[in-house]
Amino acid sequence: MVARRAIAVVPTGAALGADIWNVDPGALDAADFAVIRKAWLDHCGVLRFPGQNLDERGLLDFGRRFGALDSAPISTSGKLYRPELPELTVISNVEEGGKPVGALGNYESKWHADMSYNPVVPRASILHAVEIPREGGNTSFCNMYRAYQTLAPELRARLLGYHSKHDSSHNSVGQTRFGFKDAFDRRDEVPGAVHPMVIAHPETGRPALFLGRRRNAFVLELGDAESAELLDFLWDH
Repeated sequence: MVARRAIAVVPTGAALGADIWNVDPGALDAADFAVIRKAWLDHCGVLRFPGQNLDERGLLDFGRRFGALDSAPISTSGKLYRPELPELTVISNVEEGGKPVGALGNYESKWHADMSYNPVVPRASILHAVEIPREGGNTSFCNMYRAYQTLAPELRARLLGYHSKHDSSHNSVGQTRFGFKDAFDRRDEVPGAVHPMVIAHPETGRPALFLGRRRNAFVLELGDAESAELLDFLWDH
């Protein structure tokens, strides 16, 4: 028998994240998964698994190791891209028969937290790259722990008492989701969940800035002008 190499966790050296080597996400024992889960906590919630070849059901099975799966976000058409796999969404610029097989593929996504417009926020998202361009099309991540820690102390304290609206009417490229309005006359019309602007990880206790996405967002405790000024400052930061 050939001994299996131990899982290697290699930090990216950037603001967050690590690469995970010598692992097959579709064939994990409890010890392997414990290593992966610890790395996920240690490296600010972003892990890369290079060279994988999971199928769609294998991807969902891997996701279930972290907890129950959410349904895919509402699309602009209101239809699921994989009705037989309602937890799966497809991001693609490919067309078949003149119709896109997925969503968001030809657009530049704005900074956002996935599905934070829901009352119960997902603890993670898993992306599986099936086909990628030769250059460009990169996915970026922001360390919101560091974003909070590098604010002035008085602002950090002030934010602990604030809550913001996370708009559910538009996706991450600004398209209107099926069944929602394009614009709102008053901020109390904006649909979506309200969350604290500073959250703490339920296991590590580390505080993080929690903004969701900028469009249609507002701070409940502030007036329109002061809310916009604060949110613009935080996003710039």
